[in-house]
Amino acid sequence: MSRVTDVAACTMAAAHRRDHEHRLDSEACHPHVVEVVHLGPRAVCVCHDCRADSGFLPRGEAEALATDHRNLTRDVSVRLRSA
Repeated sequence: MSRVTDVAACTMAAAHRRDHEHRLDSEACHPHVVEVVHLGPRAVCVCHDCRADSGFLPRGEAEALATDHRNLTRDVSVRLRSA
């Protein structure tokens, strides 16, 4: 990873934690709040409730993962799988 990519990833993670915070003992949202952050031809799928991301994926894969994760978490919590 380049220094610019490292800085971008850290900034993105901090913004997500700031904007959507659950206490550790509280219930997650249903469906989970999932966002796809586009970075050129790649993208990162970030689940605010899991506090996890997919890593860098092709845009289409990140979008599909986000849709699938939202659908899986409509009624129950399921951890976002990483790349």
